[in-house]
Amino acid sequence: MVETSQPLGRFQYQRLELKRCVPTFLSSHKTLFTVLWIAAFGSVFLWQRNAVGGGGFNIFWRAPVRPMPKLRPFAFNLTDFGGVGDGVTVNTAAFERAVSAISKLGKRGGGQLNVPPGNWLTGPFNLTSHMTLFLAEDAVVLGIQDEKFWPLMPPLPSYGYGREHPGPRYGSLIHGQNLKDVVITGHNGTINGQGQTWWKKYRQKLLNHTRGPLVQIMYSSNIVITNITLRDSPFWTLHPYDCKNVTIRNVTILAPIFEAPNTDGIDPDSCEDMIIEDCYISVGDDAIAIKSGWDQYGIAYGRPAKNILIRNLVVRSMVSAGISIGSEMSGGVSNVTVENVIVWNSRRAVRIKTAPGRGGYVQQITYRNLTFDNVRVGIVMKTDYNEHPDEGYDPKAVPVIKDISFTSIHGQGVRVPVRIHGSEEIPIKNVTFQDMSVGLTYKKKHIFQCAFVEGRVIGTIFPAPCENLDRYDEQGQLVRRSASQNTTDIDYDF
Repeated sequence: MVETSQPLGRFQYQRLELKRCVPTFLSSHKTLFTVLWIAAFGSVFLWQRNAVGGGGFNIFWRAPVRPMPKLRPFAFNLTDFGGVGDGVTVNTAAFERAVSAISKLGKRGGGQLNVPPGNWLTGPFNLTSHMTLFLAEDAVVLGIQDEKFWPLMPPLPSYGYGREHPGPRYGSLIHGQNLKDVVITGHNGTINGQGQTWWKKYRQKLLNHTRGPLVQIMYSSNIVITNITLRDSPFWTLHPYDCKNVTIRNVTILAPIFEAPNTDGIDPDSCEDMIIEDCYISVGDDAIAIKSGWDQYGIAYGRPAKNILIRNLVVRSMVSAGISIGSEMSGGVSNVTVENVIVWNSRRAVRIKTAPGRGGYVQQITYRNLTFDNVRVGIVMKTDYNEHPDEGYDPKAVPVIKDISFTSIHGQGVRVPVRIHGSEEIPIKNVTFQDMSVGLTYKKKHIFQCAFVEGRVIGTIFPAPCENLDRYDEQGQLVRRSASQNTTDIDYDF
């Protein structure tokens, strides 16, 4: 018996189509159902959280602002002095009134100025002794961009007529002189110099005076700067000048890596007993540049930079170097330790730069446990950085460069690991390399470049060192003494 198919009835056809469509619909809308389920669950969670707190339903709920700790006997808010954090109102007078009130409390332990969340536009203002400036989370101090609001100051005595122009210079956004016991800290609040206008005018040669730093503390002692972000300075970002006992810790410093001229991160200048640690710096010039005055003016001022510890940093500079000494080092630089530092995506990693006319010295410098990642030149010493304040410098005033050690230097993606460019006038003496292994991007000869340098290599290092250096084994026993200390093997073509 042959079975014949019967046409489906209307009801049976609809049931069959439904069975076919439901799995397809569910499969194609699986993501949509998942999103809706998460949204529903999240809404209930937020409703319950706000209901328990008595605040009602609010899908845009955010964590409460962290309370600002009281670190001094007396504490004030900027709003107590008329401050308005709307990003438009100029708060210079409010800052000045607050600092004036705190200046009267020095014998009673000083005072704390709290800057609440908000955008606090201001012109430059001065700090006072025994003061804590505390920047709350989401507090942003904004530097006013019109230079007419920035006062002019005499040039720095160790720089002569001015760093960029002869005569007066612009002051810093946050300034202090002859102070003791000053703290700038917070819950990672920000000081923003809004330097874009300054950089543009500098490139267009529209400024008649040297640009001012973001934060500059001068002739002061017992300074602590921690837990803040500094960004977009008109010029050098953080400039302690002729200070003692300075601590800079857990600070983030930012500026565009290109077209933000001279935005050094931290410039310890003729400072003594200083520590810089646990910082991240990515800027448009040197991340750190240790200085001590410029040519004859720095020699006459005679204040060295000494006893400085730099450790636990991550830094980047596509224009200059991660950690520099100089070129303004005429007062001398000594007893500096740089350790546990990562330099990434940079033009140079560590650099010492000077020139005839500088005078002074760079000595007792220790580099230890450095990592270079994608760096064009790793270690640089340059003795012909011929930039001078005026024609009054003495070309016979040559610096002394000696007693410099490099231990545990590692990395990858480095084009030229070492370039030590001494000269007949300025030979570089007593340089030591030990435990060095740097991965290369160029497989060329002469990538460990030397000229007029004397020193030693202890053990085996990679790449192979230049012929200028004596060789010692791992136990410190002399293997071979160099007869080529004055050999020149510098190639700036790569």
